[in-house]
Amino acid sequence: MKIAISASRPEDAGCLIFPIAKGADIAPAIEARALAADAAASLRFAGEAGGLVELFASEAGKTMRILLVGTGEGSAADFEKAGASVSARLLTSGLSHAAVDGTAIEAASLAHLGFGALLRAWRIDTYRTRLSEKAKPTLETLTLVSEAAELPALWADREALAGGVAFTRELISEPANILYPESFVERCAPLADLGVEISVLTEDDMERLGMGALLGVAQGSVRKPRLLAMRWDGTGGIQEKPLLLVGKGVTFDTGGISLKPGPGMEDMKWDMGGAGAVAGTMKALALRKANAHVVGICGLVENMPDGNAQRPGDIVTTMSGQTVEVLNTDAEGRLVLCDAIWWAQQTYKPEVLLDLATLTGAMIIALGHEHAGLFSNDDGLANQLLSAGVQSGDKLWRFPLSEAYDKLLDSPIADIKNIGPRYAGSITAAQFIKRFVQDGVKWAHLDIAGMVWADKPGATWDKGATGYGVRLLDQLIRDHYQAD
Repeated sequence: MKIAISASRPEDAGCLIFPIAKGADIAPAIEARALAADAAASLRFAGEAGGLVELFASEAGKTMRILLVGTGEGSAADFEKAGASVSARLLTSGLSHAAVDGTAIEAASLAHLGFGALLRAWRIDTYRTRLSEKAKPTLETLTLVSEAAELPALWADREALAGGVAFTRELISEPANILYPESFVERCAPLADLGVEISVLTEDDMERLGMGALLGVAQGSVRKPRLLAMRWDGTGGIQEKPLLLVGKGVTFDTGGISLKPGPGMEDMKWDMGGAGAVAGTMKALALRKANAHVVGICGLVENMPDGNAQRPGDIVTTMSGQTVEVLNTDAEGRLVLCDAIWWAQQTYKPEVLLDLATLTGAMIIALGHEHAGLFSNDDGLANQLLSAGVQSGDKLWRFPLSEAYDKLLDSPIADIKNIGPRYAGSITAAQFIKRFVQDGVKWAHLDIAGMVWADKPGATWDKGATGYGVRLLDQLIRDHYQAD
């Protein structure tokens, strides 16, 4: 589906959509205004965000589908929810073109409505060969009707962000026989056409650098690991030090020798959600030509249990020189991140570093699917992220870090072990990563395990990949890391 902009109502639109604020009078600009008001009253519709009233009425001599959609209190989130509700209702309705009457709506709000509609319209049908006609998407165009001169620029910005979210969803949705470390890199290669500088470390490169932790995870798979670096500098060199984003990219996680239970293991194709969010953010920044300097790093491996796989009890040496006793091969994400983070710091000398990872099941136990976990060594950075989470809708909740938790990772035979005791699992995972953050670097760790995949539709997504993290990072960059 695409979003179009027009100063007048398109003649070929088969559905007219009227945004209604909460508590506002029901008076759409149609001939059957009284009928619409009666229908709204009978359905107890009061303009609540995402609420819908659907009716058919005569308009300009032909029968038209009419939608009243609630925009709630008028926040950006309310308009996005309204747009998503429209897509959910019309995407497979048989209509090819619908139009939103935005003549009385502020341009920014109308852009958010289109943004929500575009996000909710995303789906992946690549492997579905037997869809019934009624299940196939038909809505090709949603036109925003407005004469506002600023709308095209506002929409271009939202469309770029939607492109990044869609890319993340695509990566996360692909099965592991299609998306693995090498093919992940191939999917990101076209970002170079948008101005993103791309570099890749191979297995041999990582061996020379001493990335024993990352390579230890990868050694059980026939799929070769990769470290992908994507650099976007829209500042023309004004910002010398980049904001650094590092994503966990375990393209499939069996748990290795510490094998996961069979039921539900198929979900582990999305264990690269952190890397997916980083890649999507880089695409969004490039599409909107962001005035920022950002580097995205993806540590890409597959965790498999073959005869060459890492064993519980093995000791690996990280690129930093620290040694790790691997007590559980299913605590692999932190092993990937520690080498990726160290290499990133050595290479780019950042002042601020964020990592994103579907790291622990304990995070889902703690927060469910409502918030991602936030850990940070800097209160200012943590507050920036919390604020960006509220504004973007990708919500965060902060957890503690302390030496008391750090001691739970001390190993009797190596510098550190890769798991702590049963309790505080998400915190000890963050404490592990913290040991690889260099002095003076402001760092935040986002455990997004409960957020990248949804078993039921949400405000702006259907079941499946949510695209979590792209909007959060983009908002953070807009607010604090763009050049003046």
